[in-house]
Amino acid sequence: MKGYDAIARSLLDQGVDTLFGLLGDANMDHIARYVEDGRGRYVPAVDERGATCMADGYFRVSGRVGVASVTHGPGAANTVNPLIEAVRAHSKVLILTGDTPSSFVGHAQAVDLAALFSATGASFRTVTSVDELVDDVGAAIAEVDASNHPMVLNIPTDVQNSDVRCVRPSPHASVATPTVPVDPDTLSEALNALASAERPLILAGRGAVLAEAREQLIELADLLQAPLATTASGKDLFRGHPYNLGIMGGISFPWAMDVVAKADCVVAFGASLNVYTTQHGSLLEGKRLIHCDVAPERIGIWTSVDIAVPGDAAKVAAALVRRLRETEFMSPSSFRQTALGDGVADRRPTDDFEDASGTSTLDMRTAAVALEELLPTDKVVVTDTGRFIGPVWSYLHVAEARKFAHSLSWSSTGFGIATAIGAAMGCPGTLPVAIVGDGGGMMGMIELITAARENLPLVVVVMNDGAYGAEYGKLLQHGLDPRHALLRWPDFAAVATSLGATGVTVRSLTDLEMAVSLIDQVSGPLLIDVRADPAL
Repeated sequence: MKGYDAIARSLLDQGVDTLFGLLGDANMDHIARYVEDGRGRYVPAVDERGATCMADGYFRVSGRVGVASVTHGPGAANTVNPLIEAVRAHSKVLILTGDTPSSFVGHAQAVDLAALFSATGASFRTVTSVDELVDDVGAAIAEVDASNHPMVLNIPTDVQNSDVRCVRPSPHASVATPTVPVDPDTLSEALNALASAERPLILAGRGAVLAEAREQLIELADLLQAPLATTASGKDLFRGHPYNLGIMGGISFPWAMDVVAKADCVVAFGASLNVYTTQHGSLLEGKRLIHCDVAPERIGIWTSVDIAVPGDAAKVAAALVRRLRETEFMSPSSFRQTALGDGVADRRPTDDFEDASGTSTLDMRTAAVALEELLPTDKVVVTDTGRFIGPVWSYLHVAEARKFAHSLSWSSTGFGIATAIGAAMGCPGTLPVAIVGDGGGMMGMIELITAARENLPLVVVVMNDGAYGAEYGKLLQHGLDPRHALLRWPDFAAVATSLGATGVTVRSLTDLEMAVSLIDQVSGPLLIDVRADPAL
């Protein structure tokens, strides 16, 4: 058995049922063996950037380690940009690559891989012995799974082409995720702060989603009579609750921002509290802040914290509820009733804006509201980055918070389509929807080839304002000509069709209804090009 045989066997023995990648000298042999075994699915991307995004998207919705295999040199280099996104999103992603042959001096693709990946923040390991290969692959998967931190595993081609003496199956003992015990004194301090607060607010981030803490947090909020909010990465965790404010931060509804501003105590669970959630800290001014996170080192990294509570969001919330009930807590605040009356469940999206669609363009807000009505409830939604995220995050929803993902942790444009392909693989049977701008859509559209090849029922909605819309607005703010941000693209629908998808152009609500009706009629991906006005 060769080293590349052992890699394939180890991946399959670890339960890696989906492998993303692109063939090259450093990985083609183990990919071939993986495919030939017949137990796993290999998804070949157009480029390594796409493969990395797919592995990330696969994890985001499935919770399982996403694995991508790429070749050395430029193949490895192509993963750097999306790997930074995965690192900042705390995604379980493993990238397999390999050094060039040691005997080939002057190899055109030789590069110091450790140095190349050092700026990404990902862990980096090198397999040094073929006899340790099986264990090293298993240990890498286990470490990524336990740490929620991406890793690059360098398996030199010399190792891959060597003979392996150990041919045993390679189920590797999982690495236990470190448990953080809830400190009773810290819990008491947080409890006293919450019990004495007149206007408490519960905020949940991605960590609360991963901890499956929805019910515990709602129970805590109901005891305290506190409204609920999420970060962008925790979107829709409290969907359906009458006192759900939605996303806290720059894209909050004005009425929700008013409630946040009035709060005197915020308890954040599994949220980084970055500058976008807190508006550079302004939304937390004058408030006591209790910060709970399973990773103690992430508490208070963006803003000062009054009370730090290391621990799992669900367990800490449950402990707080238990202690409140034990003390027969009878003095909940009246904050959410005074601020929101009977709640916000009856609010209509159209209460928040006036439609500004033109004769040949559709208001992005109107399009997002219509998509929420037209698309099935059970869907996966993945967004790229761009000015369109405001209406999309506000008005397009998912039934489960884990079925929403965005690629804004690094704010690199162009990841949306590939990330949605990975998400589709991680959540089969659920309609995957990618929402992108025209800039990011054109950057990432090449991976429609992958979606077509795999016959994925992927819906790609391009919010096409013919510009880099955010820059259009900023140029106006700076007193400069916004026309510099305008772009002339080929016809998106025609390009999509040439790549094996079905493409439709939309300029009105009637067009949009017709386009969505095609979902059940076409095979493979569907691209809907929504024409919008950059000035809105």
